[in-house]
Amino acid sequence: QVQLVESGGGLVQPGGSLRLSCAASGITFSTYTMRWYRQAPGKEREWVATITSAGGSTDSADSMSGRFTISRDNANNTVYLQMNSLKPEDTAVYYCNAERKLPRLDYWGKGTQVTVSS
Repeated sequence: QVQLVESGGGLVQPGGSLRLSCAASGITFSTYTMRWYRQAPGKEREWVATITSAGGSTDSADSMSGRFTISRDNANNTVYLQMNSLKPEDTAVYYCNAERKLPRLDYWGKGTQVTVSS
C-alpha cells in the first residue's frame, strides 16, 4: 500500500519559516520524481517545486524561487520543502506528489495546511 504523509504545516507569522516533510512508503522512493503542490482556498492546485529521483536537479515556481527549497533523503524515503520569508499569499494546503514515467505511476498525499497570518 502506497502512502505519502505530509507533516510540518501550521500557523506562522509573515516572514517566518516552516519545513514540510513528506514520508513515503510502499514505493521504491529513489526511482520517483517528487513534487510539491499547493492549493489555496478558491483556487486551483498549483505546482511549487520538483526534485528528480537522485536529487540532482531541482526546480521551483518563479513566485517561490529563492524562498522555497526542495530536497530529499532517499535513505529515509522523505522529501522536504523548506519555506522561508513566508507571505500571507502562501497560505494553502500543501501536497506531496510522487511520479515515475516507466511504468506511469502517480501518487498523492492528503496534504498539510500552512497558514501565514499575524
